[in-house]
Amino acid sequence: MKAIKYIGLLIFLIGLSIFTLLPLTGTFTLSADNLQKVVTDQNLKSEIFVQELENTVVDKSFNGVSALSSKITTALENANAHHRKNKEYNKVMYVGPHDMAATLAKASGEGFLVNNKILMWFLTFGLGIIGALLFILPNVVLLGKKGIKNDGIYHENATNRGWIAWLVFIYLVSFYLLLYFRPEYAVNWTFTLDPFSQWLSGNPAGHWFVYGFMYSIVMTVMAVRMYIKYRHNTYQMVRTTSVLFFQIVFAFLIPEIMVRLQMPYYDFKNIFPLDYDFFFQWNLRSLLNSGGIGLFILVWGIALTLVAVPVLVYFFGKRWYCSWVCGCGGLAETLGDPYRQHSSKSLFSWKVERWLIHGVLVFAVGMTLMTLYSFFTASNTVIGIKTQSVQNAYSFLIGAIFAGVIGTGFYPIFGNRVWCRFGCPLAAYLGFVQRFKSRFRITTNGGQCISCGNCSTYCEQGIDVRAYAQKGENIVRSSCVGCGICSAVCPRGVLNLENGPLEGRINPTEVLLGNDVDLMDLVNKKS
Repeated sequence: MKAIKYIGLLIFLIGLSIFTLLPLTGTFTLSADNLQKVVTDQNLKSEIFVQELENTVVDKSFNGVSALSSKITTALENANAHHRKNKEYNKVMYVGPHDMAATLAKASGEGFLVNNKILMWFLTFGLGIIGALLFILPNVVLLGKKGIKNDGIYHENATNRGWIAWLVFIYLVSFYLLLYFRPEYAVNWTFTLDPFSQWLSGNPAGHWFVYGFMYSIVMTVMAVRMYIKYRHNTYQMVRTTSVLFFQIVFAFLIPEIMVRLQMPYYDFKNIFPLDYDFFFQWNLRSLLNSGGIGLFILVWGIALTLVAVPVLVYFFGKRWYCSWVCGCGGLAETLGDPYRQHSSKSLFSWKVERWLIHGVLVFAVGMTLMTLYSFFTASNTVIGIKTQSVQNAYSFLIGAIFAGVIGTGFYPIFGNRVWCRFGCPLAAYLGFVQRFKSRFRITTNGGQCISCGNCSTYCEQGIDVRAYAQKGENIVRSSCVGCGICSAVCPRGVLNLENGPLEGRINPTEVLLGNDVDLMDLVNKKS
């Protein structure tokens, strides 16, 4: 069985290596016809930009996307500088220079990769999937008896912040930086997925299609690992299936099919303020101009935020979304599961968590109020602050850096719920309701606790579960996502996820404070 694991690892590394090298390869030649098509599709009005491309790029062959990208970004920046200087604002191109480079590179691709897309998909994604499964599946035999134990997780380089974990960290961070800020380097990846994108939406694949496809594939493969690891726990099996379903069907397939049907691209499980651009002017105009389906999506989004969230959290806690529906949570629970033990349980982290996550929520709500004011008043500023500047700041700092680069890239070092714990504004909103008006709690039986520490070790939200279990106190925390792993890894059945009447909930903060006061009184009396 170990031989199969090593063969699987080798196959996976071959596929990963080819995938990693693809952005640096390929031949690109932009024809005049393809340039004109992009100009028409993008509605570009800058003759200067087109002329410079005709002089420096058209009908010239480039090995690798780097040289081509340099020419395109320079041409766009020069043209925009000229138009702004001459106040020709109708000709200014507001598309990012690297986004434009990605668009033109897509129209310029040629050679072996472009002519053998299915083969290249197999050599990258295909080998990666086969290798990962061969590495994971032998665990069915190697795990032995069902159940989770303290099995040396801190003795492995991959799971104790060793050199393997740091390599994974560097790779994930680099991938997200490239995806968000250098999309032209993802063009060769898009070629391998063109057949899938054409089949779903009728359009060639873009770099965000690559991300959605990879997201779904990675979650599916790592879900196999979850099924094996937590095969003794029905709750985990069903929960893993749920997040897979919502990611693959609602977040990936349905939006692509909607595009084919000439409808707006929309993920019906996304909820404001996690879906922070839902009320942006461009999105509101797009929905209002899309007829009945656009109006339905608008009403659906508002109803989810104002009605579904408080009602469902009241009955089921925030776990209904964070652990059963959310794509961010789904990736954290599958790809991030090997790293959940790295979530800090310190008091300092808890203080940072409260200030940071609620600060992001205030930022998101404030930005949205500015956006709505600008939309209804046709004003670009609010008290002298440009609405677009605030939106750009949030999109860059929170949407890209925090949620993407840090939120996923930092899994191997800081745990799998960095974004959910410290940054997600929807988690903060859900947490408010759960903390004060929810029937959900984790009940404990202190008499059965043997203080093994499994529950605290595996808590991805940084909660010291053992401290509650030893005292037999209910766990009612706004940060708890109800993943249920603490209960799954408990060898004594001490912890149970329950929904019950509010009157029966014990406030752990008050109990702990009360215990401290009683203890101090006892000490003083003995003194």
